[in-house]
Amino acid sequence: MAVSLYTSRIILRVLGVEDYGIYSIVGGIVELISFLNVALSLGTSRFITFELGNNDEQKLKKVFSTTMSVHIALSLFIFVIAETVGLWLLYNKLVIPPERMHAALWAFQLSILACVISVTQIPYNSMIIAQERMNIYAYVSILEVSLKLVIVYMLVVFGADKLILYASLVLGVNLAIAMVYRFYCIWNFKVCNYSFTWDKALIKSIASFSQWSILPNFGVAMIQQGGILVMNVFFSPAIIASRAIATLVNTIILNFVSNLRTAVNPQIVKSCALNDTDRMKYLVRLSAQFSYYLMLLIELPIILGATAVLKIWLGQVPAYSILFVQLTLVSTLVQMFDISMNIVFYSLGNMKKNSIVSTLACIWIIPVAYVAYKLGAPVEVLFYLDIIRAFIVSFIVKPWLLIEIAGYTKKEILDIIFPCIKVTIVGTVIPILLSFYMKESIFTFILLGAVSAFTVGISTFYIGLTKSQQLRVVVYAKNKFLNR
Repeated sequence: MAVSLYTSRIILRVLGVEDYGIYSIVGGIVELISFLNVALSLGTSRFITFELGNNDEQKLKKVFSTTMSVHIALSLFIFVIAETVGLWLLYNKLVIPPERMHAALWAFQLSILACVISVTQIPYNSMIIAQERMNIYAYVSILEVSLKLVIVYMLVVFGADKLILYASLVLGVNLAIAMVYRFYCIWNFKVCNYSFTWDKALIKSIASFSQWSILPNFGVAMIQQGGILVMNVFFSPAIIASRAIATLVNTIILNFVSNLRTAVNPQIVKSCALNDTDRMKYLVRLSAQFSYYLMLLIELPIILGATAVLKIWLGQVPAYSILFVQLTLVSTLVQMFDISMNIVFYSLGNMKKNSIVSTLACIWIIPVAYVAYKLGAPVEVLFYLDIIRAFIVSFIVKPWLLIEIAGYTKKEILDIIFPCIKVTIVGTVIPILLSFYMKESIFTFILLGAVSAFTVGISTFYIGLTKSQQLRVVVYAKNKFLNR
């Protein structure tokens, strides 16, 4: 998190607000086109983890090679669409200064290649997570952020077109990280020795599962990348840069919290494979609640002290970026329930109803935002619509689906949500009141962080944990710190 925040500050300064916004725009096109990859990656991860839980090595090897073949085919499809539809959007629909179009084109082409590498990397990453090799996952993440420091250094030292150079360096880092993961998998897991396999029955099963992942991921892509494109129609690249800054802050925090679910999700899928429903529900509740508590702990001081944080981080703060950061973090906090619950449907392999209903609850945002902008609405209206969407999905759609599909009771749903709501109410009152009566400064931010950590921590312990969980925490703390 620390390195990512530092490097992004330097990158924004070196590229400038306009080029930073342009890179976000062209990257948004590629991500929008490649939304199929997210859906397929979920299917790949689920089937690899499921077969690992069944302890069938031959079937696991077949699943790995087949999914690898499918991802190679998908990467070729994305490449073709990007070079046709994507180029048409770049030249005809996006607002890019004419003098920067050449650099934008180069950045677009390099982003496509980076996307192709990422698509073909999915089976290897899925295998590492399914095998629960979190140590290599951590080491390579450290390597990745170290390479980002190298990117910053090279951007400052070399005098080439900064946008083109940045896109080239990002591609190089993606390639290096992919090679490390692949060599590790081939060296440690015999099933990762790829040979072309096209098992039609298996592909049909994966496609049947993944097809219902396509709709919700299309909805997410429309909100994130479609939102950027709609904003670009009405506002300048500088405004898009502010959106990109908010997205970056959100992504860094979300990735930090997502590591908790990355560790627990394979156990949830394996419990489902063994028909251990009670353990699956227990792990889902823990991951949902602790993801929320951790997100609240990190986000609260940033939301309340956003002005000071961005001034310290960026120096010169682009217009609207403070408001965008605050609204984006609020939306993500609410979405923690939606994100955490999705693993239930993936584990069960029952995606249809969840996909249709969740997508319908999402896709209305972009057309409504477009009409609102057409009528002269302020730029932040898209963010307010996203918060409304997050509330609808997290507190109405997902609970109903869990009851309908996964056999949850209303009490089980409330046991997940109510402790989080109570922790939020009790844990945020004092920090919010302090923020109203204190001027924005680095001291205020540090004080808010300390107070937030205390109030959220105490309320989580006494309100968010059960009695047995409290006892386990106390015993662990005593063994860890008092018995040395």
